[in-house]
Amino acid sequence: MPDPEIRELRYFHAVAEDRNITRAAARLGIAQPPLSRAMRQLERRLGVALFDRTGPRLTLTEAGETLLKEATVVLGALDAAVRRTRRAAQSGRGLVVTVYPGVATELLHQLKARFHADPAAPEIEILLSEFGAQADLIRDGRADVAIASCVNTRGLDTEPLHTEPRVAALPASHPLAQRATLTTADLATEPAPRWRDSATIDRDYWLGNPDRPVDGPLVRDSAQLLEVIALGQAVALVPASLAARNVRPDVIYRPVLDAAPYRTLLLWPEGSRSPWVARFVRTALELAAARDV
Repeated sequence: MPDPEIRELRYFHAVAEDRNITRAAARLGIAQPPLSRAMRQLERRLGVALFDRTGPRLTLTEAGETLLKEATVVLGALDAAVRRTRRAAQSGRGLVVTVYPGVATELLHQLKARFHADPAAPEIEILLSEFGAQADLIRDGRADVAIASCVNTRGLDTEPLHTEPRVAALPASHPLAQRATLTTADLATEPAPRWRDSATIDRDYWLGNPDRPVDGPLVRDSAQLLEVIALGQAVALVPASLAARNVRPDVIYRPVLDAAPYRTLLLWPEGSRSPWVARFVRTALELAAARDV
């Protein structure tokens, strides 16, 4: 029997996520009977049972769980390919650069000015995104270039853009705040913040110690991070530039002698042949090097 069709995988993905044929059919905009038939057809194509229909609620078999994981990857890659193809066909489209808020703001102003000075260059569109999301935005075709740090660079080309020291951010009342300098060992038993999607973040990079317990509060951005530190709920390593921009009486910053530096990277699709992406990367590196001299 032929391999499954993309349409069948999309149908299956909806049913597997909802665990309910009726809700999945409504989400897909089709009637329930054709969707049920499509799932039976998919099971016959694969020669396995994907759903356990014996209980009061539809559940996935082990084979179904495997297909859900694999279909998510396949459908994500297909959607990304479609987006990238459509974007490539758009004449005069802008160059979308995704960044975490507050990262490389001055550099972005300089880059936009350089590109704006060339009538043939595309407009640079800045897409602000959550911490750790930049690489995924490149992979799925929603952005052309990213400026990011500590991300999974699978499937991407990268260039180091900037490196700076990290410091410990501590509550003002913390005993360690009385010390002039610290080491990562000093922070080993302190509660550490957790980011929204820890799977995309090198935890050792943020915590300074791979054995340090990750038991602090969940945070979404640097503003929330500083608040939980000020309240005594966590201690974190942060870039020196972030500390300089956020001087406040309830948070104390101290150098950490053995902490790995904060690394900022340029990211873009692996093997990209876009001349404007290449020019953006080249110009960004030149401007960053001039600032570091």
